[in-house]
Amino acid sequence: MRLDRIISRKRIALCVVAGLWFAKLPVMPAHADIYRYEDAEGIVHFTDAPTDKRFKVFMRDLKKDRQLRTKLKFAASVNPAEYDHIIKTYADKYGVNQSLIKAVIHAESGYNPNAVSPKGASGLMQLMPGTAKSLKVSNSLDPKDNVEGGVKYLRFLLDTFRGDVSLAVAAYNAGLNKVARYGGIPPYAETRTYVNRVLSYMQSYQAN
Repeated sequence: MRLDRIISRKRIALCVVAGLWFAKLPVMPAHADIYRYEDAEGIVHFTDAPTDKRFKVFMRDLKKDRQLRTKLKFAASVNPAEYDHIIKTYADKYGVNQSLIKAVIHAESGYNPNAVSPKGASGLMQLMPGTAKSLKVSNSLDPKDNVEGGVKYLRFLLDTFRGDVSLAVAAYNAGLNKVARYGGIPPYAETRTYVNRVLSYMQSYQAN
């Protein structure tokens, strides 16, 4: 009975703390997404710089999110629809969400099949030469070969991180070893921005 009272008091205390925390949110400027996780002792942790895979998005930076969602626009010479059949084919073959594939393509190359980065990544899904070779992609500038290789790699990353899309996307950008080293999304501004961008694009594609 005494234990029950202790637990009840603990829950009340947590509710009070949470209430005070939420009360402050309207007057706090939103500069980043907020992440949370609850540990085994029932303690809730919040951060804007997650380095642990247990952290999940709790509150989006709405201003940044809206900006990302309005960027589903392309140059007049780009026609994303011409790749829909290829995307669907490999989405079905490897069991990867079509919206995720489109979001990665959008973030990586803007649907430019001839895109080549300063680091040597190429094609729609910007495969690095070493990655393309390991995936048996013979021509990264061929949309069909490139998308199959990229989707196959996404499938591998999703399996590695047990379906956690955020971690798979982070690894696609920063590398598998970096995500494993930090036990979550690496603390790099580029990678965090990339993950937010891809997830936002994915939501927009799903909505459309």
